[in-house]
Amino acid sequence: MDLTTAATLLTEIGILLGVVVPIIIWTLKIANGQKCQLRSEMLRTYYKHRDAETIRQYEYENFVYCYEAYKALRGNSFIDKIYKEIQTWEIVS
Repeated sequence: MDLTTAATLLTEIGILLGVVVPIIIWTLKIANGQKCQLRSEMLRTYYKHRDAETIRQYEYENFVYCYEAYKALRGNSFIDKIYKEIQTWEIVS
């Protein structure tokens, strides 16, 4: 490979990285925002029903869906304790 070919290849790699890296960063920011919204929704549900330790069936199902999505986005274990506690509550229809 001569010098011109190497320079062209490096230029093309630089251009490609200039396009791909911002997309990756943008995607990670969206995922972090989604995790924050999911965590916020789960905490809102938890604190709303914490004293009574009862939860409506549709709210429980929604909490489980949020929890599964949160964990799929690599959410931390902070919410695990809350999830386990909600599983012990009475579910009312």
